[in-house]
Amino acid sequence: MIKRTAPANLMVVFGASGDLAKRKLMPSLFHLFRQKLLHKGFVVLGYARTAMTDEEFRTQVGDALREHQAEEHGDAFDEEAWQRFSQMLFYQTGGYDDLGSFQSLAARVVALDDEFPTQHNHLFYLATPPNVFEPIASLLNEVGLTAAGDGGWTRLIIEKPFGHDLQSAHKLNDHLLSVFHEDQIYRIDHYLGKETVQNILVFRFGNGIFEPIWNRNYVDHVQITVSESLGVGTRGGYYDKSGAIRDMVQNHMMQLVALTAMEPPVAYDAESVRNQKVNVLRSIRPTDPLEVNKSVVRAQYAAGLAGGKEIPGYLEAEGIPPNSTTETYVAWKLEIDNWRWNGVPFYIRTGKALPTKVTEVNVMFRRPPLMYFDSRETRGQKVRNSITLRIQPDESIILGFDAKRPGPQLDVEQVSMDFVYGRAFGNSAISDAYERLLLDAMLGDSTLFIRRDETELAWDRVTNVLDGWEIQEEIMRKRGKTLPLPQYEAGTWGPLESDDLLARDGHHWREPILNGSK
Repeated sequence: MIKRTAPANLMVVFGASGDLAKRKLMPSLFHLFRQKLLHKGFVVLGYARTAMTDEEFRTQVGDALREHQAEEHGDAFDEEAWQRFSQMLFYQTGGYDDLGSFQSLAARVVALDDEFPTQHNHLFYLATPPNVFEPIASLLNEVGLTAAGDGGWTRLIIEKPFGHDLQSAHKLNDHLLSVFHEDQIYRIDHYLGKETVQNILVFRFGNGIFEPIWNRNYVDHVQITVSESLGVGTRGGYYDKSGAIRDMVQNHMMQLVALTAMEPPVAYDAESVRNQKVNVLRSIRPTDPLEVNKSVVRAQYAAGLAGGKEIPGYLEAEGIPPNSTTETYVAWKLEIDNWRWNGVPFYIRTGKALPTKVTEVNVMFRRPPLMYFDSRETRGQKVRNSITLRIQPDESIILGFDAKRPGPQLDVEQVSMDFVYGRAFGNSAISDAYERLLLDAMLGDSTLFIRRDETELAWDRVTNVLDGWEIQEEIMRKRGKTLPLPQYEAGTWGPLESDDLLARDGHHWREPILNGSK
């Protein structure tokens, strides 16, 4: 396997003093540097409103890296590597909507291009609030930084949230494409950089024993769970403007659905893979806003114990209006109208203040036509064969099947065979998702990034649900009332209405069991 080493480039990180840069971007870049995957002509120019010198920025980054090393790995910090890496870091103070600041930025970029062998390759990373995405793009264009020059390339990485609904996503796309070409824009979803997410395609299309059964003839239904054990904490003011469906479903969960359900691409390249993901999203049956309750459940958590901590109810959290109808939990029955999946429901759920933090895809298979072992001893224990793709934690793939327990009677129990990444390759082999995605962007590989039509199709399906909820709330407002949402106690797996969503089809939610035990 040829080692994938990034070309020379100057990476400008907007929002360099923020939490994302400290916790994810800088640690990932430092790890790439230690693996010798960055070119000697690689330079980082941080940009933010906070006034700092180059040395103050380096000190801040160094402190963040040491803290990250202690929290994530617990081993000694590589001071020698840091001293070399720190000399590649620079900083520029400026506003996000100020032409003069961007003219100074452009001059600094030219100076660094002259000082280092960057080959005039420029990568702009927008680790900023979404309200400044458009001003940054406009000013980059105005000062001449959007066009590639002197044989180099220019690319833009943009973080979520990518829009607030279909209309805003469409507007943002139009704006970005007025100053960049589509092949220059890298819409990032860090879930796509996780090892198990990437392995969905390898598992499906690289193994002849699984691909033939990955369809409606053998699969009964699919469950996708993305759960968090924490409540909103002090981020209530931000979260109340988004909710679970915007925060998780439109991006992470729709991507997991697409990767699980897509057809084999004609080649493993960006265009072919993303074409097939778009086909899946286009095949998801749109929800009728007037019948949203038939397929979607939303709820808010009440006070309880989750993740070992007492959590106040959502409506009692800091920054939350007492009459808020923002959902902290959503469950959705998706129907995919294509040849492979017709009649196979995809049940997705996500929420805050649930029993544990876990992300997994469960593919549940049909039962055999004759249950020979549905005897007196086994009746009531009809657990389906399953394949679990666990994204986090304990990254693993687990096959669940029936076996006879030792003993004189026919006692059948579900057992599992599992592949755990950390056990097979060592925990050190599992890199942060941002490492892979940053390296891909530098290499110009957009396979794991999201194309315009992907994000707009996902928003189209989600906006139908949002419209249905708005209709319900408007009806209640006209009556002078607030729409009551179902409640679930913090530390439980959601409201009873979510269980009913599956029970109507004769199914039940599969509770995740961690540590590779099932």
